[in-house]
Amino acid sequence: MTLYEDLKWRGLIKDEAGENLEKIINEGGRTFYLGTDPSADSLHIGHLSSFLTAKRLEMGGHHPIILIGGATGLIGDPRPTTERAMISKEAVQHNYDCLYKQISDLFGYEIVNNYDWSKDINFIDYLRDYGKFFNVNYMLDKDIIRRRLDTGITYTEFSYMIMQALDFLWLFEHKNCTLQAAGSDQWGNITAGIDLIRKKTGKEAYGFTMPLVTDKNGNKIGKSEGNAIWLDKDKTSSYEMYQFLLNAEDEMVEHYLKVYTFLTKEEIEDIIQKHKEKPELRLAQKTLAKEVVTFLHGEDETLRAIEMSTALFSGKVKSLSKKEIEDVFKGVPTFETEDNVNIIDLLVGNNIASSKREAREFVNAGSITINEEKITDENYVITKETAIDSEILVVRRGKKKYFIGNIK
Repeated sequence: MTLYEDLKWRGLIKDEAGENLEKIINEGGRTFYLGTDPSADSLHIGHLSSFLTAKRLEMGGHHPIILIGGATGLIGDPRPTTERAMISKEAVQHNYDCLYKQISDLFGYEIVNNYDWSKDINFIDYLRDYGKFFNVNYMLDKDIIRRRLDTGITYTEFSYMIMQALDFLWLFEHKNCTLQAAGSDQWGNITAGIDLIRKKTGKEAYGFTMPLVTDKNGNKIGKSEGNAIWLDKDKTSSYEMYQFLLNAEDEMVEHYLKVYTFLTKEEIEDIIQKHKEKPELRLAQKTLAKEVVTFLHGEDETLRAIEMSTALFSGKVKSLSKKEIEDVFKGVPTFETEDNVNIIDLLVGNNIASSKREAREFVNAGSITINEEKITDENYVITKETAIDSEILVVRRGKKKYFIGNIK
């Protein structure tokens, strides 16, 4: 299978620009770029598919450049519905520095900042040297612009296309970059850059887009959708990442294996066949989670994430550290309590039970566990000796309702 065929099989090529793109991808030897704006201080899982596509191109003999948009990040790429909130120059610089380190550590790619060549362009030169090459009717016909016309779009957002086209031209002229890859929402910006290069230099450039990664309902997996899984393990722990991927929908897991792993076609087809035979074992999801977490955070982090999962579901919570418990139970109700508190008072005082009568019913029925120890004595007293690290209480009511307590 050629590189182009592999990318198509994985569903990583949607739109194509330029003649003989298949031949160009298969031959190797091209410099290409992938851009991201520093709107946050970490990449998220939605970005990862694009960066792994860049890795596939690099493995096929191409040279990647990652553009972190210190300039375009100050403007904001048009969204389908409303204008992005402006962020300060200080925040953009902070995010740039974080992304630079993250991308360098994960991928080792060459990184450029479009602020370096954009900051000294004055307004008159911008209009004379670049604006004159863009027909307004042409810009209005771009999908993302057309979708915003009814609700309104500012001149600032409208100009984003020119800025990104300028980036492609600068990289073409200074880095011999002839190919751009981006998410499918960037198609209009890619073709604008190709047109600008052709008009300014008389030469050809190329581009392709990748479908955005979504769930089975078509909802984008990314920061702007409010469900970000960050690549920075201090923002999203290895355990959280592992669990997120472990819970991938059966309808989507084959696609995710193609997009997010370097497993071969034969390996993925074998995994999916075995998964279909015994879906309850979740082999496909476990393989996906293991491959991604290992790539991002290393084998040790993957093994610990698996151990944490096993500890939780086998009743061995006491084997976890305070930090691991915080990762495992992120988002569950929390409370603080004093040392030497009676179990009934603990349950009622922290809304685990609605009354002392209900609390006694829970205890007598064996429905309450603390750090996976079943409590059946109404006179049981919780102390720091009961707690994990003399501090943490994992209270479970019934089979699934958890509360995390902190003994002061």
